[in-house]
Amino acid sequence: MAARPERERERLRQIGIARSTYYAVRRRAYVEGWLQDRYIPDPSRLGRPYATFAVSRPFADRLEDLKQPAPKCGPPTVLWTSPQLALGIFFHARPEDGSAILRKWEESRVTASNVGLTVDVRGPAIPVYFDFEGLWDHITGAPGTLSYPHGLGGVPEDDDRAVLTPHSIWALGNLLNRPFRERERGEDGHQLGAFGLPFSERRLLSRGWVTHRVLLNPARIPPYLGRSLGRVFLITGSPRREARPELLFARLTRECRVFPFLYVAAPERWLIGGLGGEPGPTAEEDDRRQRAPVLATIRESLEAIQILQEPASALSMSIDHRYDQLVPPRPPPPS
Repeated sequence: MAARPERERERLRQIGIARSTYYAVRRRAYVEGWLQDRYIPDPSRLGRPYATFAVSRPFADRLEDLKQPAPKCGPPTVLWTSPQLALGIFFHARPEDGSAILRKWEESRVTASNVGLTVDVRGPAIPVYFDFEGLWDHITGAPGTLSYPHGLGGVPEDDDRAVLTPHSIWALGNLLNRPFRERERGEDGHQLGAFGLPFSERRLLSRGWVTHRVLLNPARIPPYLGRSLGRVFLITGSPRREARPELLFARLTRECRVFPFLYVAAPERWLIGGLGGEPGPTAEEDDRRQRAPVLATIRESLEAIQILQEPASALSMSIDHRYDQLVPPRPPPPS
């Protein structure tokens, strides 16, 4: 899940287990659906520098309607749904498009309540974006993380590398669709990052236009030594005066030993996504250490807090990181 660029032979050397054991365990993790690989682009390079995170309480009989395209944005790129919560992520060209997304959900009467956060991905507003390494290292008792946290975007506005040629558009679409295409062929979905890719696709990764990520599926992961990631929490709140998102994040990870997989800081509201579960014997031993209470820590930085939670097993990944939908169609060759 650290998604580091080293070759697998180096990974094997660091882990210190037999090659056959490593490949057997890795294959099981993908076949069982615990892990899935994605190539995640910087959406600003696709002309969509704004992201809207819509957190809603849906009507149980209207879940399928959440998949419908939003005005000027198309369908969500990520959509998690359950009887108690929905999380939709849209990327778009203008900041005002985010309001249109929530307005469509409200007018369509598919949700009972909505909270929306629209941020500019070219800034530091999304420091954690579906990064589960911190959670996994904590639940397994690992001594520390290797790459956590992975965010999204952060490209300066004067960056001149965002121009896409027709060939790079084709390469980008092919790369983003690769995990789904291989799944359809019956393969386990594991990707080797940049290794083995055509030069045009490797170039996208080396330039930072796309990153290779390994994501955890909370609905599939089994308990480990009494610890579980069986519940999904989505927490939103308005920042108090002088609250700083980086300070709250530092306190959550260091004092509370909580590792958000999603962390978004919009000017008017913040979003924290986390996983948790019922404590088991091993977790009780860990809880005897001095740990700051999570909700009290959050209250020091946020007010008007809303918490949505649901068993991970009830979640449906209705639209599962379909960034290939963001790629504009390749223009036809000249006649």
